[in-house]
Amino acid sequence: MTDTIFALSSGRPPAAISVIRLSGPGAHEAAAVVAGSLPEPRMAVVRGLRHPRSGELLDEALVLRFDSPASSTGEDLVEFQCHGGRAVVDAVLAALTSLDGLRCAEPGEFTRRAFENGRIDLTEAEGLADLIEAETESQRKAALALAEGGLSKQVSIWHDRLLGLSAEAERAIDYDEADEPLDPAFREACAALAAELRDWLDRPRAERLKDGVKVVVAGPPNAGKSSLLNAIAGEDRAIVTPIPGTTRDHIEIPLALGGVPVLLTDTAGLRDATDEVEALGVARAERLIDAADILVWLGEPQDAPDHPRTLCAHSKSDLPERRTAVPDASIPVSAVTGEGLAELMRRIQDQARTLLPTEDTIALNRRQAGHVEEVADALTRAADSTDLVLAAEELRVGRGAFDRLTGRAGVEDLLDAVFSRFCLGK
Repeated sequence: MTDTIFALSSGRPPAAISVIRLSGPGAHEAAAVVAGSLPEPRMAVVRGLRHPRSGELLDEALVLRFDSPASSTGEDLVEFQCHGGRAVVDAVLAALTSLDGLRCAEPGEFTRRAFENGRIDLTEAEGLADLIEAETESQRKAALALAEGGLSKQVSIWHDRLLGLSAEAERAIDYDEADEPLDPAFREACAALAAELRDWLDRPRAERLKDGVKVVVAGPPNAGKSSLLNAIAGEDRAIVTPIPGTTRDHIEIPLALGGVPVLLTDTAGLRDATDEVEALGVARAERLIDAADILVWLGEPQDAPDHPRTLCAHSKSDLPERRTAVPDASIPVSAVTGEGLAELMRRIQDQARTLLPTEDTIALNRRQAGHVEEVADALTRAADSTDLVLAAEELRVGRGAFDRLTGRAGVEDLLDAVFSRFCLGK
């Protein structure tokens, strides 16, 4: 029998209101012990919450009841909306702890139960986790589209088409048509669905949206890289001195530029270093440049490393000798006066947006893309096959990949990792 669980589901107190949830077969009975009679389903009433042993009044709270399966977890569920002081929350949680058959929920357990009871699928659960972690407007919108079932609906459409192709292949086999050449229309339909899936695979992925577009600031020693990074970040994060080679290791700062997530990285100055530690920093800087999505180069434009997205910045433009020698391809910037910073950040935003999913599209993460690619490969093999039985088997492989994508089958090893991302009470 499933345990009945409880937890604080809102933010940590103090707060104006704190929400405590109970879910499971004993939720209604346990809640009634603390709150007295429960309201009708989906009706809110004010009740005095009392300790089940002493009868002491703990709080006056709003109580809501939800009946299985029409609840967020698919189980009987009760919410106490209490005053949000620490003492109140602790007293109500202690009262629930004293009841037999109840236990505190593990992180993500409410959402996991919603998944296991068919209220959401695995892609929607991943969207909820992303929504909780979202720090920029772009991340919020992408996560909300996933959490509301955008990908689930699309996968359902694809799955129905794939199921239709499988049914067509199985019917032909049942009617002893396995030795006949594959119907060209059948092969074209397999290829068309594979092409549609590959179009989705070619879209920008969710990882950049979640982790931030990697913007690396690089250049020779004393080019003003650390000063520029501090100016963009709005705080002194990197050490700045006139001594060449001050920066030995890289510094990463996550930022939101106009709602676009960016991971801004300062690097060691590029030169032939004789100091062993500095040489390690230079080698790391070169690797970061190779992995960068956008390179902000503070040296001479002709000395910039070969990179597909390079923004050349002419630093220290407040100095008279620098102001008169701005290369045509560079943006004059000054960490002292702020000159050019807005233009540089605008250029970074513009390039970063081209690397991110647009707000009206659904972005696949690495796991989801892997399963979509499995289906596309299976469909391609089915379209290229000359054997109907083998083609039918490839379509079965594709259906299995879709089931793993949505969590219908074969994902037990992933569930702990996915739901551990949630906080307690979610």
